Amino acid sequence: MARSTLRRADRMSTILDRLSNDSSVDAGRLAEEFGVSAATIRRDLQVLEDQKLLARTHGGAVAADVSYELPVRFRTGQNREQKQLIARRAAKALPSGPFTLGLTGGTTTHALARILAERVDLTVVTNALNIATELALRPRIKLIMTGGVSRTQSYELVGPIADRALAGLNIEVAVIGVDGISARGGLTTHDEIEAHTNATMINSSDRVIVVADGSKIGRVCLARISEIGGVAQLITDSSADPAALDAIRRAGTTVVVAE
Repeated sequence: MARSTLRRADRMSTILDRLSNDSSVDAGRLAEEFGVSAATIRRDLQVLEDQKLLARTHGGAVAADVSYELPVRFRTGQNREQKQLIARRAAKALPSGPFTLGLTGGTTTHALARILAERVDLTVVTNALNIATELALRPRIKLIMTGGVSRTQSYELVGPIADRALAGLNIEVAVIGVDGISARGGLTTHDEIEAHTNATMINSSDRVIVVADGSKIGRVCLARISEIGGVAQLITDSSADPAALDAIRRAGTTVVVAE
């Protein structure tokens, strides 16, 4: 990804984080903080308003009256180092010989796919368009796409077509990306249709690994994917809330903190 795109991703992530905490942002102050022109910030705010993630005002923006989900193309630069650490640790947790791997969408699962692209013994099942693009030209990896309806926010194919495809497969290990994970709420995401498709992948898998950076730990989103009990291993980073991790351990899930 171009550096300019990463900078935009970081700016937009920060803008939405500020809105979630303070309910409003000032365009002039953002321009000064990021070291960019006021026109650049106005364009950023316009893009976010077009996606109904905020409402622009004369001098900045206010939070939209919705629970936003940052589109995946703007999330790539968010917690980037932690996600790379988690992806590398997840790669080490996978079997060394031939096996079938399921990958849902997400920035951390995409980072894992990039690491695994050099392997020669994998069958990868995914409903994520960006992961499929990463692996489609790798002739020694067998790639299976689910089909389904494309979801713009996450680049995932979801819905009944995807569900039927996953239900007809046997997956040995599934690596699942989530928007939230906790002992109480289980695995959660923003969209109920996406949650159902991801749950179908879990139900078709012998072993489930969840990859989630520290910001997702203890968080509960609208749509439940599954209970925590079906997760064999959670791989996260050192920024995760220790109390939330302890609760997940007590629920029977092995927790690995990538260093």
